[in-house]
Amino acid sequence: MHVLPFRSHYIPWLFVAGFGIVISVNAVMMWLAIGSFSGLYGDHARERGLRYNRILAEQQSRDALHWQVDAKWQADTGQLLLAVTGADGKPPAGARMTAELVRPAEKRPPLPVVLSDLGDGRFASHVELPARGNWDIDIVVDSGDRHFALTKRLFLR
Repeated sequence: MHVLPFRSHYIPWLFVAGFGIVISVNAVMMWLAIGSFSGLYGDHARERGLRYNRILAEQQSRDALHWQVDAKWQADTGQLLLAVTGADGKPPAGARMTAELVRPAEKRPPLPVVLSDLGDGRFASHVELPARGNWDIDIVVDSGDRHFALTKRLFLR
């Protein structure tokens, strides 16, 4: 029978073609992934590395304050609620807060957040999100000569 030898000629080429397709798709995905994300969170990674000891000292002074910042997102109203408390559980006197939203996996500029002071260390803002998902909230709290900065990650939808 001549049917079996004909089959044996094209079946190995199907395996080669299948592997070729898989390798081609993986190569395109790697090219897109490498070209679309720099791997750097900030624009000035080198300068931050050079100032590493100063950054450690700032973090230690921040940690010594024992301040806590609570961040909540209300998806139904698009409201971001932030609250700061000191080591004694009360808000720091005269606390002022600024914040901005950053997409950790995208190269888009930070989204500024205009906060309204609700009193008692509570702040709120209505935010129009361009995309849902993971967002980093960069928060800075100032109270007199004390400075407190931190980043929190929230899933905003």
